[in-house]
Amino acid sequence: MNTNHDFLSELSDFLYPRYPYHGQLKPEYLVFNGHLQDFSQRVNYICTLQTGGRISPEEAYRQIHLLWKQLKRAKKGV
Repeated sequence: MNTNHDFLSELSDFLYPRYPYHGQLKPEYLVFNGHLQDFSQRVNYICTLQTGGRISPEEAYRQIHLLWKQLKRAKKGV
């Protein structure tokens, strides 16, 4: 029994949750949904860091702005 693998799998699921897609099943929609979920998760981490005083509001804004640009490029690429 590989409990280390189970623990890492559960930890990954906790840190990077993925939710099922309920829209039209087109490949480009599925790809964008993955990008959108990643964006959401990263923004959540940045907000938590800023709220906890680990990064400044300006740094949080800068990082979220960069993530937004990446998401827009991903949408255009789809």
